[in-house]
Amino acid sequence: MKTWRSCGSAIAPGARAALELALVLALSACAAGPAPKPHSVAPQLSPATDAAAAGMVEIRSLVPDISLDIRYAGRDNFIGRPVEGYQAPGCYLHEPVAQALARVERSLRPQGLRLRIYDCYRPVRAVRDFVAWAGDLDDQRSKPQYYPNLDKRVLLGDYISPTSGHSRGATLDLTLLELRDDRFEPMDMGTPFDFFDETANTASPNVDARQRSNRERLREAMRREGFENYPLEWWHYTYKPEPTPQTAFDFPVR
Repeated sequence: MKTWRSCGSAIAPGARAALELALVLALSACAAGPAPKPHSVAPQLSPATDAAAAGMVEIRSLVPDISLDIRYAGRDNFIGRPVEGYQAPGCYLHEPVAQALARVERSLRPQGLRLRIYDCYRPVRAVRDFVAWAGDLDDQRSKPQYYPNLDKRVLLGDYISPTSGHSRGATLDLTLLELRDDRFEPMDMGTPFDFFDETANTASPNVDARQRSNRERLREAMRREGFENYPLEWWHYTYKPEPTPQTAFDFPVR
């Protein structure tokens, strides 16, 4: 396990867990992190209480048959239960972002490909739920599936942040589906969604050529419509420029 540095201070690996977690949280305010994060500046919180007030739309209003697998609305996620703020499996995005995503979907269909969406807008309360889970070092139930090679204490920072671009309504997590035997199945990306490991880095050298090609195919399809990939997660994309880069939202996903 590496030594964490925060604004010039260092804590050795044997330090107490509570102090280490506090230092990791402070990484979001430092310029010395290992990689630029898309969620490093805490935005202002909007008073909007629903998607309409926030200027967001549900993606199925544009693409009724798009494939949704909203993990945080159920139990198939690293916490193992529905996440705070997810009352239903929905995908909300600012309207220009949703329009761009619909264009990506339409461009892929003639190629026998489609998108599957894992997460879109994420309420601030859900982010707080993630941080609380990361701080509960006694809960290791999901370690074999989601972070087998990491100590849970290092998840706060590059993997789980006290602020998230998802809360601004222009970021989403997704993968590609391909038609196989009359069914659309997920393409092999080398790791599952939300796998906390360097292998999930988009350009990881630890995946094979086909997996790398599949990641690049997704990246190129998204790039053409203005989406930028987060290099530490092959599934994570943000539309640029963001409609509300300084504003986060906390209305529930219904």
